[in-house]
Amino acid sequence: MSGGNEGYSVGQVAKIAKVTVRTLHHYDGIGLLSPSGRTAAGYRRYRDGDLDRLQQILFYRALGFPLEEIAAILDDPDSRPRDHLRRQHALLRDRIRQLEELATAVEHAMEAEKMGIQLTPEEKFELFGPDYDESWEQEAEQRWGNTEAWAESQRRTGSYSKEDWARIQVEADALNERLAAALKAGLPASGEEAMDLAEEHRRHICDNFYDCTPAIHRGLGCLYTDDPRFTANFEKLAEGLAVWLREAITANADRIERAGA
Repeated sequence: MSGGNEGYSVGQVAKIAKVTVRTLHHYDGIGLLSPSGRTAAGYRRYRDGDLDRLQQILFYRALGFPLEEIAAILDDPDSRPRDHLRRQHALLRDRIRQLEELATAVEHAMEAEKMGIQLTPEEKFELFGPDYDESWEQEAEQRWGNTEAWAESQRRTGSYSKEDWARIQVEADALNERLAAALKAGLPASGEEAMDLAEEHRRHICDNFYDCTPAIHRGLGCLYTDDPRFTANFEKLAEGLAVWLREAITANADRIERAGA
């Protein structure tokens, strides 16, 4: 879509930027984004430079900046376009880091509560990080609280100490590193080594929490790719690991079922 020599109408800009006309009117009213021109009839006409400014506004808004602060940033006479790009890059990197840390905390908490961890609030925050949220406990119980696996896990983990949980976490981390290394080495998810690692993953659950049947394990594999919180944590270890592990789990479950047929 081109604005031609007359520029862009407010409706065209709203469509391009995926904002409402009311939003553009508001930005104009507070002096944050005023169109460079008007038609003879007084209608707003936006130029390319106006659209560039709108793009900057929407970026800072997405990062949570208030409109007053955005105006101060954009109207700083000493700020150049390159300065904005550097600032935006730094802000994005910081946001990515925060989201990665939160994803790790979410996975730890959901895995822990799904398995019935009996820890004090202080121990939960120590083991799972400062972003731990007790509301995840309710989510886990709502999803799995009526299953036999949940009940078994509650019985078994009720006597676990903080040291037991620390050992389990170390074992899980070591296994995750081996899974990531296998993927990075180019091993196929359906290969023997990948299936053996998937079996170790299943056995780790069986040994510490509940009887993780091949069918239950398949469900966990799907959870790792369907829930973005789990996926993000695996992706931190290696790109594509969540999908690779799900496929390895499926291949291993098929292998076990064929052997028992």
